[in-house]
Amino acid sequence: MSKRNSQAAKQAARERIRAQQEAERRREKRKRSIVVGVSIVAVLALAGGVGYAVMQSNKPGHWDEAKDQKLVKPANTTGKNGTTVVIGKDSAKKTLKLYEDPRCPICAQFEQTVGPAVEKDLKDGKYKIQFVGATFLDRNFQGEGSRNAMSALGAALNVSPDAFLAYKKALYSPENHPAESDDKFKDDAYLLKIANEVPELKKSAAFKKAVKDGTYDRWALEMGQAFQDDEDGVEGTPALVMDGKHLTAPGSKNAPMNVKDYNKAVDEALKG
Repeated sequence: MSKRNSQAAKQAARERIRAQQEAERRREKRKRSIVVGVSIVAVLALAGGVGYAVMQSNKPGHWDEAKDQKLVKPANTTGKNGTTVVIGKDSAKKTLKLYEDPRCPICAQFEQTVGPAVEKDLKDGKYKIQFVGATFLDRNFQGEGSRNAMSALGAALNVSPDAFLAYKKALYSPENHPAESDDKFKDDAYLLKIANEVPELKKSAAFKKAVKDGTYDRWALEMGQAFQDDEDGVEGTPALVMDGKHLTAPGSKNAPMNVKDYNKAVDEALKG
């Protein structure tokens, strides 16, 4: 495959995924709650004849039950339900809102290519980062990895902002991030294995217990809802917003996916 065709294929794949994300976001705005039910039909053979018993039940799954759990807000959060996550130097005058879904393959590409530039800008105090976590890909591709990884990110944030950033980077790394159809993040063991790459988390018994116990599962649901309720008009991930303005690549409605385009967009936003 030629380089031109390869690039075209990648672009087509990104546009396909983003279209799916946008469709899902619109659908969520129309329907805010999903009732998960399991219908069980039991056929019983009875002595002296055959009887039929049909039982219809709506047994809630784990994430439905999590809605009723006590909300535990991670440390280093503010706002309603602890869903405001702002990291950076107090001296930074601007805040860059970063929208990401843990399962999102385009988010992984963004983190792998542009992530180091974002990390440097944050360290240099160019701006603060407000992380807005989405979990809608669990519905797009059926699963629970986005919510489970978000819960683990909450456990990391409870340890420290630096641990949160390092863990997020590890989750999106080429070695660890699964294909969009592979729900590997649903497994706590896999999330804990990745966490071993972050020294601060590897030695934290509290972090490990929180992941295993699902301490921040309810918080993960609240984060997902905060994304749905957000007023910036974001319909897919990744997305960058500063002062209410979307930062996009030239000639595109999507977030910049290379350092050059990212730097240009950020520099223009900082001047505004």
